[in-house]
Amino acid sequence: MRFRTPAWRAPALFAWAVAVCAAQSAGPQTQSPAESKQAELTQKDAPVTFSTAVNLVLVPVVVRDAQGHAVGTLKKDDFQVYDKGKLQTIAKFSVEKSEAPPILADSSIETDANGNPVAKPANAPAGQPMAAHFIMWLFDDVHLNFGDLAQTREAAKKVLRESSQPGTRAAIYTTSNHTYLDFTDDRDKLEATLNEIKPWPTIPGGAADCPDISYYQADKIINAGDQQALQAANAEYLACPEAAQAEQIATQATANGVSQAQAQSTLQSMIATPVRMASLRALEIGFQDTRNTLLILKGLIRRMSAMPGSRTIVMVSPGFYLVDDHRYDETELIDSAIRNNVVISSLDARGLYSLTPGGTAEHAATTSDPALISLKNQYARQVALADMDIMEELSEATGGAFFHDDNDFFAGLKLVGTQPEYIYVLGFAPQNLKLDGSYHRLKVSLTNPKGLEIQARRGYFERRHLNNPAEQAAEEIREAFFSRDEMRELPVELHTQYFKTGDYKAKLSILARIDIKQLRYKKADGRNDDTLTVVGGVFDRDGKYITGTQKTIEMKLKDQTLDTLPASGITVKSSLDVPSGNYIVRLVVRDSEGQTMSALNTAVAIP
Repeated sequence: MRFRTPAWRAPALFAWAVAVCAAQSAGPQTQSPAESKQAELTQKDAPVTFSTAVNLVLVPVVVRDAQGHAVGTLKKDDFQVYDKGKLQTIAKFSVEKSEAPPILADSSIETDANGNPVAKPANAPAGQPMAAHFIMWLFDDVHLNFGDLAQTREAAKKVLRESSQPGTRAAIYTTSNHTYLDFTDDRDKLEATLNEIKPWPTIPGGAADCPDISYYQADKIINAGDQQALQAANAEYLACPEAAQAEQIATQATANGVSQAQAQSTLQSMIATPVRMASLRALEIGFQDTRNTLLILKGLIRRMSAMPGSRTIVMVSPGFYLVDDHRYDETELIDSAIRNNVVISSLDARGLYSLTPGGTAEHAATTSDPALISLKNQYARQVALADMDIMEELSEATGGAFFHDDNDFFAGLKLVGTQPEYIYVLGFAPQNLKLDGSYHRLKVSLTNPKGLEIQARRGYFERRHLNNPAEQAAEEIREAFFSRDEMRELPVELHTQYFKTGDYKAKLSILARIDIKQLRYKKADGRNDDTLTVVGGVFDRDGKYITGTQKTIEMKLKDQTLDTLPASGITVKSSLDVPSGNYIVRLVVRDSEGQTMSALNTAVAIP
């Protein structure tokens, strides 16, 4: 078959591509300031950097029917969002659908050093599946005990062995950062990494502190002034060996004629300091543990945001407690997950949780007093519920699932590892913001519930500052670039070609052909103004971002120039050095005036 020169190499179009490059290379050295201002087409290269802040409040919503199946046929008008009881206008509405990964055809062209096409081998691959489903397994080895870790780890191995969906990549991380494996489809590596995970508590194992004050109880004592929590800690301290001397002093004082009330007052004074010190220590350790866990999660969301497809973090944990000072960090974490289309699902590793009379092996009771044991058990139940709350909230807020009160960890991990088929994302701009960090309770409802159930975000903490339009535009481009979805709002075509510069390396060119006649321009000083941002990049077969480039094309076109543009448009060329291999190429083009985008994918196999 005769090789046909593609349209993007037509002479008229090539002249425009040269004009783009010439405008950049000429620069101010060959033009006076006045002439430079009159340039019709200029190009700027910039590193691929993105902001991550937006002003819209985004609310993922999962709607299920009576059988528990996700419903994907609803429209924007079917939803109502209330912020602090006030109905909001839904400014953004989208539906995310879980789909099988596409097979991308390799339409790249190999050239020689002079740019002449080289025929491909007859056995060249026709295409490749796109890595499109990314699951990050996060084991909370800081809070997990050995028994819970062992059971959930074995269940995870079984899930990974039986999971063979094409285009799926898995990664393993831990909250201690001691064990991790980046995204891969190598099941042997995944299982070997799971075997390396072990508990890494902040305080090494051994005898429990006496009194054994939980982070939850310490928060009640120090921050809330809870007298019942304090009395429980005082009573437990009296059962500790260290309290024996204080009791002897109180007993001796009574024997020496001191009243019982005075003796008790002396005893309370003597135990107040050690109990407060123990509470402060538990509060400090717990605060840092929770803060570190939230920071790990925020970092993993950033890592996930660079994956081109559906993104799920599966958190395996017994839960952990958040004080009020953590809530703003939690809101930032949830906002980041929603903006980056990351679903967080959770599995309570305690399973069907029940309290062990007299304490667990790790935390044996320090007293035999039935009243004190009952009080400690009451606090243990409260701690269990409080620790579970964060996992439930993260899952509800991001469209994920929460599995708890069940010992079937295999079924649970299969459930939380699967994204809902449909997730609606509602966005609204809050009015009259005070920017004071206050909490806003959200309520999402349907105009016609029809027996449907809603899972949605509970609320958010108000931002302390607003963000400018440039940051929002950069965020839109970043989201589009790291997505696998295609958009065709602008007249853009994507082509690739490569030239082998060595046995195992090549120069890959990404060519964006843009029909700029069809763009929306702003008239200013007799010119037609618009700015194009063109981002091109390369991902490997596991969906890992390899390299990319960003170009800004500033256009100030005269009417005559715009009228005489070739129908084929202009070509913006970006060149990247890459080793031999199979790649997915992603192109995003956004125009500033129309605020529209196109995002395209193609495959390239470089021998």
